[in-house]
Amino acid sequence: MGPLIPNGLIPLEWNYVIAILIGMAFGYILEASGFSSSRKLAGVFYGYDFVVLKVFFTSAVVAVLGIFYMDYLNLVDITQLYVHPTYLWAAIIGGMVMGVGFLAGGFCPGTSLCAVAIGKIDGIVFTIGLMIGIFIFAELFDVLEPLFVGSNLGNITLVDTLDISPYWIIFIFTIIALVSFVISDIVRKKVKKVFY
Repeated sequence: MGPLIPNGLIPLEWNYVIAILIGMAFGYILEASGFSSSRKLAGVFYGYDFVVLKVFFTSAVVAVLGIFYMDYLNLVDITQLYVHPTYLWAAIIGGMVMGVGFLAGGFCPGTSLCAVAIGKIDGIVFTIGLMIGIFIFAELFDVLEPLFVGSNLGNITLVDTLDISPYWIIFIFTIIALVSFVISDIVRKKVKKVFY
């Protein structure tokens, strides 16, 4: 029964090897999906291309359905899965900074590395800026630490926060995804492809 490493089915030493293999597969899938193109990624904000929205919504729905079905079938113990702690204000401010960077540069950190891997100049420039930002954040961390750790809400989930069944959350999330697909198709048809 999963998770495999905490239950001793795979040795702990394989942790990083598996992470590298999954990362390489993820990078390949991003590149194969065209996510190394800043135009495709920025298209979500400008309304002419919603592939990114559809791919990530689909992957989230498939992942959550898969995890809960595997838990139902006793293949995974969902209570053993790691839930990253929620640092509320750090997440809000970090999300806004990343959103501005995403809109300005056309990449997120992962997709910029895909662009670097195939030699795209804009991806290289974006990644250099990303590294400079990481360096500045690290140097200013003593000043930013109260903001970073001050709003730690612990390992909470929507189930804990809303106090409703996880199956209702999955159902609502799936409906939101389907509605967003329909709306994005309507918007895409109305927006001229002036960016191509």
